[in-house]
This record gives sequence, C-alpha cells and structure tokens, in this order.
Amino acid sequence: MGALPVYRWRLAPAGLATRRQLRAVGLRPGGQEVAAQLERPRRRRGPLVAYLYRVDRAKPVRPMTPGRRAALEAAMRARRTCPACRRDAGYCIPRSLGMCVPCSDSFTAAA
Repeated sequence: MGALPVYRWRLAPAGLATRRQLRAVGLRPGGQEVAAQLERPRRRRGPLVAYLYRVDRAKPVRPMTPGRRAALEAAMRARRTCPACRRDAGYCIPRSLGMCVPCSDSFTAAA
C-alpha cells in the first residue's frame, strides 16, 4: 500500500469527506479504508489531521434498535445521577466536581 494523499485544509476534492461530514448526511464509512488525509497547520505544534473517506463507498447509518436505545438511556441516566444525593440532576454531572452543583456547594461550605 502506498502513502495516503495529503490535502491542505479546505482543499480536499469533492467526493471525499470526514467521518463527521458523512454522519451529517446520514452515512458511515462502512469498513472502507482511509482514502486520504487532511492537514490543518498550527503555529507551534504539528498539524491537525483528519482522515477522509470516499462518499460513493459510504453506507447508510444503521438504525437505532430498541436495545441500543435502552442502553444509551441507561448510560445517560447514570451520568445525570448524583452519587451523593442519588437524585437525577437534570444535566450531566461535571467530572471535575464528582457530584451535582448543590451537593458540591454544600460540601465546600461545610469544609
């Protein structure tokens, strides 16, 4: 296998797309190999790299099954449940706090 073609930022030819661009139009790479690479230069670090896939070989996104939907809902419920007060906070608990904001505020005030 030869080296991948490399394109500069915003200069990729039509017919190639990143994973995010494919997802936006309801497609997925579908097991195909990376077709090219996109590089965005940065000042003090190496370039940002994104892989490009061929749109004509992309497959439609798989539909959400009831089991996958239930698993996703359970995972999100676990991220919203405060371990201190065991209530659904209504938002994802910040990992930096480890508990909901009211519990965190009362914990820091008591300390």
